[in-house]
Amino acid sequence: MYPYTNPKEASMLMTDYTSKLLNLEDVIITNVENIADQLHIYLELPRTAHICPVCGATTDRIHDYRMQTIKDLPLARDTFLHLRKRRYRCSCGKRFFEKNTFLPRYYRVTSRLVAEIMFSFRKLVPAKEIGSRFNVSAVTAMRYFNLFNKKPTMLSEVISLDEFKGNSGGQKYNSIVADPKNGTVVDILPNRYETDLIRYFSQFPNKTDVKYFVCDMNPHFRRVAQTCFPNAVIVADRYHVVRQVYWAMERVRKNEQNKLPKRLRKYFKKSRFLLSKRIEKLTEEEMDKLSLMLEIAPRLADAYRLKNEFLTVIRTKSSADGKQKLADWLLAAEIMDLPEFYDCTKAYHNWFYEILNSMDVPWSNGFIEGCNNKTKVLKRVCFGMRNFSNFRKRILFCNT
Repeated sequence: MYPYTNPKEASMLMTDYTSKLLNLEDVIITNVENIADQLHIYLELPRTAHICPVCGATTDRIHDYRMQTIKDLPLARDTFLHLRKRRYRCSCGKRFFEKNTFLPRYYRVTSRLVAEIMFSFRKLVPAKEIGSRFNVSAVTAMRYFNLFNKKPTMLSEVISLDEFKGNSGGQKYNSIVADPKNGTVVDILPNRYETDLIRYFSQFPNKTDVKYFVCDMNPHFRRVAQTCFPNAVIVADRYHVVRQVYWAMERVRKNEQNKLPKRLRKYFKKSRFLLSKRIEKLTEEEMDKLSLMLEIAPRLADAYRLKNEFLTVIRTKSSADGKQKLADWLLAAEIMDLPEFYDCTKAYHNWFYEILNSMDVPWSNGFIEGCNNKTKVLKRVCFGMRNFSNFRKRILFCNT
C-alpha cells in the first residue's frame, strides 16, 4: 500500500497526512477507523504544563484520562474525533482538564463545525436542509445559529426606512432599517407603527448625527423622521416617487381600453409594456405599435407625455434646477385635467421638497428593495417564519 518497507514509517506518513487534512494544530493522531460509513479518528494532545485555575501554580501532574467523542466537519462522510483528554492535578488539590483550541467548553462538536453551520445560514435555504447537510437536526442547527446576535448601538449619517410584508411575529408588515451609504442592514423591526418606530429610534444616543433620512412616501415615516431626527434632510425615495406617475398612466390606459372594441382591448393589453419602456430603447416596430395606441386614445397620449416629462424632471441633478421644472410639471398636469392623475399630483404637492431633496443626493431605497427580494425568497423556501426573532436574525445574517 505504501512505498515503504518499514510499517512505522508508513504509519507516520498516514498520521501526518490525516493531521494536515484535519487542519488541527498540535494533535497526535493515534488511530483512524472506518466504521459503517463513518470516519473515527482517535487523537490526543501533547503533554504540557498547565496553570491551575484556582491557585495559579504550574503543574504537569496527570490525575487520569477521559475519552470524549466529538462531532467534526464531515470528510466525505460523518466524522467523529475521539479525544483522550488528560485531567491534571495541582498541589492545591484542584483537578482540571487540559485546554484545547478546537472544542468549546461544554460542547460535543468542534468550533469549526459550529462556525460552518452558522455560515451556512447565509444561504437562502431552510434550517432543515442545513441540518441534514451536517447530519444534525434542524433544532440543533437553529440553536447554533442563535449564537449570532446583532444589536445596533449607533446610527450612521444616512439611514433608510421601508416596510415589507413579513407575516412574522403576529404582524402582517415588518420594517427594515438600512444604511444605503455603506450598503448594510441596520435592523429589522417587528412592525411599522409610528409610535413603536419613534420609541426604537429614540434609544440611540447619536440621533443628531443623522444627516439624511430616506423613505417612501409614507406620512408616518416622515413624522418619525421629523420627531427623531430634527437635523436630518428627509429624502423621498425616487422609485416610489416615479411609481406614482406610472400608476396614474396605467389607470388612464385601463379606462381608455375599456371604451374600445374587444379586438382593440386585447391589442392594448398585450402592448401595455411599450408605455413603460424608455423611448430610446424602443425598436422601430415597437414605435409604430406605440404610435397607433396613442393615436387611438388621445387621453393616453397626454398621460404618456406627462410620464416622459416627469422622468426628465426627476433626473435633474440639483434641487435648484429641479424646483421650477417640478412646479411647471405639476401645473401642466393640472391643465391637462386627467382625473387619474389627481392622486399623483396631490402626493407630489405634499412631498414637494422631499422630492427635490432626492435630486441632491445619490441615496435611495434601492439597497433595501434588494434585501426585500432576498427576504421573499427566504420566506418562500422556509414556508414562512412565524418566530420573529429567528426571522430577524436570518435577514440580518443573509445581508451581512
